Amino acid sequence: MEQTEKAKILDILLSGFNDGRKKTLFCAAVNLLELQELQTVLSEIERQSDMETLTLKEKSAFVAGLLQDTAATKNIDLKLRKKKR
Repeated sequence: MEQTEKAKILDILLSGFNDGRKKTLFCAAVNLLELQELQTVLSEIERQSDMETLTLKEKSAFVAGLLQDTAATKNIDLKLRKKKR
């Protein structure tokens, strides 16, 4: 049940706010954050009245910032750690 909700949220994030560079961040956020926290982020996005006037890049940056702020309160780092070759 929770996984289905998280999948829907990920779909919303990817279809509406992905500027081509945020897929990994959105996937990590959906996996690491609680469902309630993700729903709070979505409602925060809906509350922003000027969302329609922003470019996709600006929307993407705004949503990424919200997710990172939410994760920071839980001491979660949403950065992908790549192994050095």
